Amino acid sequence: MLLYMSNGSAGTKSTPLHSVSVAGAVVREDGRLLAIRRADNGTWELPGGVLELTEAPEAGVAREVLEETGIHVEVDELTGVYKNTIRGIVALVFRCKPSGGTERTSDESTAVDWLTPAEVEERMAEVYAIRLLDALDGNGPHVRSHDGRRLMDTSA
Repeated sequence: MLLYMSNGSAGTKSTPLHSVSVAGAVVREDGRLLAIRRADNGTWELPGGVLELTEAPEAGVAREVLEETGIHVEVDELTGVYKNTIRGIVALVFRCKPSGGTERTSDESTAVDWLTPAEVEERMAEVYAIRLLDALDGNGPHVRSHDGRRLMDTSA
């Protein structure tokens, strides 16, 4: 896992550790969205994972989507930045177009499916569904925080 920390001097408050991840909101021409059922916890989410130290975000998205789903993608644009305030994970989500490959599972996924927006809302927890739905609305990039279960109100 990639972690960043500042070099604080003695007696100063240190900066919290954060992990940077990337995920692909892969949208097919028919409007269906690519999703995986995670092998570790059985939840439905976007394909993605931790960004490697020397990797550009767009390259990381393409790598993660291919590793977890078998689908090659063209990365279009950043659609959102999402922070899990409990786990210290900052996720960059990019809208992508499929450009080849065949759906398959991996060590990290037990199912791969193309979901309608309604199915996304039914199968995914709100904090993950919103990432796919934000990618569809064209009003991004969105910036949101959550505690792992619920979105936090950032309007204050």
